[in-house]
Order: sequence, then C-alpha cells, then structure tokens
Amino acid sequence: MTRVLGVDGGNTKTLAVVADGDGQVLASGRSGCGDIYGAASPEAALDAIAEAAAPTLDGPIDAAAFSLAGADWPEDFVFLERELRARLPLPGPVVIVNDSLGALRAGSPDWTGIALVAGTGNAVGARHGDGRIFHLGFWPDGAGGWHLAGEGLRAVYRAELGIGPATVLTERALALYDAPDPIAMLHEFTRRGGRPRADRDRFAPLVLDAAEDGDAVAAAIVAAQGKVLGEQGRVCAHRVGLPLDGARVVLAGGVFNHASDVLADTAMAELPGADAVRRVAPPVVGALLLGFDRLGVDVDIEGGLAPWAASASIT
Repeated sequence: MTRVLGVDGGNTKTLAVVADGDGQVLASGRSGCGDIYGAASPEAALDAIAEAAAPTLDGPIDAAAFSLAGADWPEDFVFLERELRARLPLPGPVVIVNDSLGALRAGSPDWTGIALVAGTGNAVGARHGDGRIFHLGFWPDGAGGWHLAGEGLRAVYRAELGIGPATVLTERALALYDAPDPIAMLHEFTRRGGRPRADRDRFAPLVLDAAEDGDAVAAAIVAAQGKVLGEQGRVCAHRVGLPLDGARVVLAGGVFNHASDVLADTAMAELPGADAVRRVAPPVVGALLLGFDRLGVDVDIEGGLAPWAASASIT
C-alpha cells in the first residue's frame, strides 16, 4: 500500500498527515511552530515537525512532502532535507517547498498560478507551468493576522491619544481583552511579563469584522493589507513570466478564511484579469498532493476540509 506523508509547518501550528494511494487519510498529528526562523531555534522547529509527524509513522513512508514557513533561501532547503531525514524514517523521495507553494498546490490542480497566504504572517509565491517559481520569506511589508491585529490596536491607541480618528475598534478591543481603557490595554501588551504575542493575534478577526461593518479606520487597515498582498503576488507572477490574465490566484490561510471579502477584494484589485480561488483545501493537503505527484500517483485526498485540518484561530 502506498503511503505518503504531507506536512504543513507554520508559525501557529504544524500539521502532519499520512494518506494512502486511494486518498484515504490514515493518521494525523499536530504540534507547534515549525518555522526555522519563527521558532525559538531551528532545532525547536525541527522538533515540532518531528512531533507532528510521529503519530503518522506507524508504517513505511514511500514519499514525503513538506510545505514549510521558513523554507526561504537555498541553504534552508539543504538544511531542512538533511535534518528531516536525520530525524524521520524517510527512505523515499522528499519534497520541500515554501508554504506559499504548498498552498498553491492545494488550490491549483496543475500547480500553476499565484498563492496569497495570509495566516500569522504572509507567504506569497508563484509557479509557472514550465516549473519556474518565485517566493520570498522576507518581504519588506507584512500582511498577515499579526499585522492586521497590530495595526488595529495601534489605531485604538491613536484614537485614545487624540492623534487618530475614532473607531469602533476601541470598544471591541476593550471587550476582547477585558481592559478598562486603551492605556491600560497598552500597558498589558508592553509591560514586562505582560500579554503574549498570541493574544495580540486574536484581534485580527475583529478588525476584519469592523471593516465589513463599514468602520472607516478598520476598512483602511484591511485595504492597505490587501494591497500589499496583491502587489506581492504581482511581483511573483512577473518574476516567473506568468501573465495575470486568466491566472489562478489561491487565497489561503486563516485570515482569508474569514467571512469578510474586503481583504480578498483589495488584493485581487492589484491582479487585474486573474481569477481568485478561495476557501480551498488546507495547505497540508497541498503537501500530500505534492508527495503523490512525486510518485506519479493521481489521487483525490479524502476530506480535503476535514476537521483534523481545521485551524483553532484565524491565524
């Protein structure tokens, strides 16, 4: 029986899934940050990947594919393959791609097009049909849940200080964090031993909600983030010679899974003629498909949106 391991490693979580040649999911695992740049150390990220994969290794693995945040520069791919083979029983082919390209495969049957991934951070890349790819892990501008939440909270602080316009984000932030006023909330986020970064991320969906409800401040924040994502997608397409007209654009990640269309609409405005593909199977399914592609096996993965792949938060 053919068994393929697929792993999606991000900053919020790492998912691992094994499926057979019929597309049936046999086992899955989950752990924390699998980004060699985002974890406490590269070794911590590798340990998280191995931890997620552990429940799936009760049989031989014919091929493995890893869609990873932190697979950014050429030396990263060499390092990741060497270290993953050292930690996991992977005698067969190993495919490692940037997480933007794993997300692209999840929503693009021929693995061509552009991927705009907005999760904790932003992962953007493109692949041409001739195999050319382009992605960056270190874009000069960020546009994920971390950035949406941060800009939303900054707007609350500006409004409180009288250097920015009033916004419904204020009352929504105070309610979310059970704070008496914005300065007390700022204290909680900046004092020694205060709220952790993950608490800030929780504000991202409320910024999207407020933008959808018509709050001008929130709408401007979301539109700015969408423009960043669209511009980055356009750069990637240009770098691989991919025409925008008719190009498939996979919009993935927890932020794009929000019900609001504001972020998606502003991103796509930067990609005239391209076709948006939204709410696709999660990136771990893209990793599985890349593993089967490597073996030359055409398969439909069972339960592309199954509960085991769901994110516990917007990021």
